[in-house]
Amino acid sequence: MLGAIAGDIIGSVFEKENHRSVEFPLFSRFSHFTDDTVLTIAVADAVLQRTQHPNYFIDRHRARKLYGGKIKQFGRQHPHAGYGTMFKKWLSSESVRGYNSYGNGSAMRVSPIGFAFHTLDDVLREARLSAIVTHNHREGIRGAQAIASAVFLARTNGSKSEIKQFIRERFSYDLEQTLDEIRPNYTFDSSCQGSVPQAVIAFLESDNFEDAIRKAISIGGDSDTIACMTGGIAHAYYGKVPSHIERQIKMILSGQFKSVIDRFRVRYL
Repeated sequence: MLGAIAGDIIGSVFEKENHRSVEFPLFSRFSHFTDDTVLTIAVADAVLQRTQHPNYFIDRHRARKLYGGKIKQFGRQHPHAGYGTMFKKWLSSESVRGYNSYGNGSAMRVSPIGFAFHTLDDVLREARLSAIVTHNHREGIRGAQAIASAVFLARTNGSKSEIKQFIRERFSYDLEQTLDEIRPNYTFDSSCQGSVPQAVIAFLESDNFEDAIRKAISIGGDSDTIACMTGGIAHAYYGKVPSHIERQIKMILSGQFKSVIDRFRVRYL
């Protein structure tokens, strides 16, 4: 999941100041983590708790309590991370039921599930359970499952062509456009259906982890979230986050976040 967090932090300065090129400094004094990082950490912490009992059946009620509880815990600890309006209302409520969102919040936080579970069926099921606490719209669930399954396939030595074929056939996303075709007319779109395919395409066209992040940001739009989704897949596929990026990321993150990352890494990576 460190790849997803790297994408968020590197992309944080470009969300409102889109940069349609792969040439830019990776970090600046304005680089910071956003809601993407906070909620990825929350899901990772929930997964750590969840997989202590791998045979424990988790239904919707237990999923809401586990994933919804962790998301509320971390979200409330970081109330100014840049959440959407509907999520803020949900965060301040006592509800752990979804509000029919199809935004990309379900997809940007899901990468830990792709790293932690052992079968594709388990990943798809768990991604759905992590999404429905907020994003229970069909598109919100589909986006989370697409990113989680791409991470899983990348982690388990799936080729780019196999990942592309699965995502295209299972979720009916159009992955035939190139980044050069997307960039000129792409505008800010925080929906899953308007950002998840673009994030996957950025990964598919990449040559290495850093190149994947640069290409994701070059699309424009919701830059930090697209780079977050791309970063999770790229981390799984290329095997690690480069050390020069990891060092910068850890200088920005809190001790609490680094503790979750370290515990997650020990167990799953």
